[in-house]
Amino acid sequence: MRLFVGLGNPGARYSGNRHNIGFMAVERIASRWGFSPWRTRFHGESCEGELGGVKVLLLKPTTFMNESGRSVAEAARFFKIETKDVAVFHDELDLAPAKIRVKTGGGNAGHNGLRSISPAIGNDYVRVRLGIGHPGDRNLVHSYVLNDFAKSERDWVGCLIDAIADNAGLLAKGEDNGFQNKVHLALDAAGFAAPTRPGERTGD
Repeated sequence: MRLFVGLGNPGARYSGNRHNIGFMAVERIASRWGFSPWRTRFHGESCEGELGGVKVLLLKPTTFMNESGRSVAEAARFFKIETKDVAVFHDELDLAPAKIRVKTGGGNAGHNGLRSISPAIGNDYVRVRLGIGHPGDRNLVHSYVLNDFAKSERDWVGCLIDAIADNAGLLAKGEDNGFQNKVHLALDAAGFAAPTRPGERTGD
């Protein structure tokens, strides 16, 4: 079994926030592939289904971002899921909007959700980094991630999470590069190719 975790903050006031794009991704996977109804457990909401012939548990921690590790660790222990079989979908300031990077392990880049998860289950889980861009001033980061996507951003956000859902079976089977490439191809075809910016980080 694989565990796919979407990161975000619970409650209607946060649902459209840039910080909640991880929630949006796993919700779209669940609806696209007919997963079971969401259940409240593991300090979060979870549902089960199958992707590419692989059983998958989807999880949205409801602990707020900086306590996400409690939820992830409890779900992983219950189903005896190894760290390498966990994939975490999260917003990434250091990637341009409509970009995605998939990697195992690495740094947490100041992300409070990842910072909570790594001590709870170990560091060698898969990160699915979903670019939201940077406001340009670190003093603006807090308000930027906790504000909703602008109306002008909603088309690429919808395309990104659709492409993630369409190709999630590849990720479930451990074909991380294939998954990333398919999502990028879908975004390119829809006209949302994002050029690499000078100084943009693509590693840790």
